[in-house]
Amino acid sequence: MTAHKPRILAHSVRGAARRIARAPTPGQWVAVALFGLFGVAAFGLVPGTMPEPAPTQLVRLDLPRPAVSLVEANAAGYWLQDRIRRGDTIGSVLSRLGVDDAEAMEFLRKDPSVRALYQLRPGKALNVETDEERRLLTLHVVTGDGDRLTVSRDGERLVASTAPAPTEVRWKMASGEIRTSLFGAADAAGVPDPVTLQLADVFGGDIDFYHDLRRGDRFTVVYEMRYVDGEAIGPGRIVAAEFQNRGRALRAFLWRSDDGQENYYGDDGAPLRKAFLRSPMEFSRVTSGFSAARFHPILQTWRAHKGVDYAAPTGTPVRATGDGRVVFAGAQNGYGNVIELQHRGAFSTLYAHLSRIALRLKKGARVAQGEVIGYVGQTGWATGPHLHYEFRVAGEQRNPLTVALPTGEPLPADQRAGFAERVVPAAAQLVLARDLAGTLVAGGE
Repeated sequence: MTAHKPRILAHSVRGAARRIARAPTPGQWVAVALFGLFGVAAFGLVPGTMPEPAPTQLVRLDLPRPAVSLVEANAAGYWLQDRIRRGDTIGSVLSRLGVDDAEAMEFLRKDPSVRALYQLRPGKALNVETDEERRLLTLHVVTGDGDRLTVSRDGERLVASTAPAPTEVRWKMASGEIRTSLFGAADAAGVPDPVTLQLADVFGGDIDFYHDLRRGDRFTVVYEMRYVDGEAIGPGRIVAAEFQNRGRALRAFLWRSDDGQENYYGDDGAPLRKAFLRSPMEFSRVTSGFSAARFHPILQTWRAHKGVDYAAPTGTPVRATGDGRVVFAGAQNGYGNVIELQHRGAFSTLYAHLSRIALRLKKGARVAQGEVIGYVGQTGWATGPHLHYEFRVAGEQRNPLTVALPTGEPLPADQRAGFAERVVPAAAQLVLARDLAGTLVAGGE
């Protein structure tokens, strides 16, 4: 009898592995037949219908080697961690952690220096160290103020202390695609709101995030996340970012100079930050654009509108679009409450119909780009709450939505080498985040 190669792979109910790739012995044919009698399911593939292998990509990322230190066995207790749950008390959390220490519970109930323990929100991590007798040796928790509260045993008594928590900074990365709005895409990508606002600020000189965004635009961001005892306590600064808008790709890298100044530059060290932001508010809509002839809703006549009106609720913060000096802050005819700023060179800006002006803003005061100088209102000749914004060159109004904005200060020559070195790892993280967007990443031992 001629032996035939098997075309069906049988899998037993016990999960025993079957030999594949060699002809069966007569005894094995009997085993296969018996499996069939007992209702074992068999599955096969039609020849020529094997699926194409899924595309794979090898990603190698060098991680820092963790520091290892030796601790004497008799000097170390047992460290455990749990998180505050809704309805918890300090007693219930410590009980879950196995603490059995009446003296410690009495101290935690009565000592006023540990009152912050009773104001912890659900999700907050509590770290404790116990000895073999389940007595509390040390307790660590990060309070709502970002400080670390420590309860420790000093001999036979317990003491509490509060100090600024040592912070570890790690880089996180994310990538998203615009479907409806920047915030919607950022939320879907897990980007914290403070980072999203930074992203809008970093590219604010090149992109009007209310008018210029298009469905399908993409962003990639690498940002700092601060940790205390392994617990994330909040995001820091954007380290690197890329925004693909209307077919153009803009990239930004953070540079901290020796004197502590922070600015964003392109790959080549060119300043990304313009001397002026494109819009005086982070997110708003234009209700009346720059025009040589517009029907005035109050005067009921056709006249030029030499500025841009942004609709926003009363009280919305208004920011200075560039570094400058206050030349006027007060009430002025149809403008209502108005601020005029003089900037470098022949540039000046005007912000009108404000509900109120920042208290410290007086004539001659210096303001920085992005600083809040007032709040949207309906003062002067206004039919609803909005901001009237003017951009002037040598006293002549220009359309702030289309005028070519001057660039910021370039990166000093003596810092370019350090910047180029800093860009390399940040750029690699950007590429990695962009390439892995939407990819399921699995890790194993």
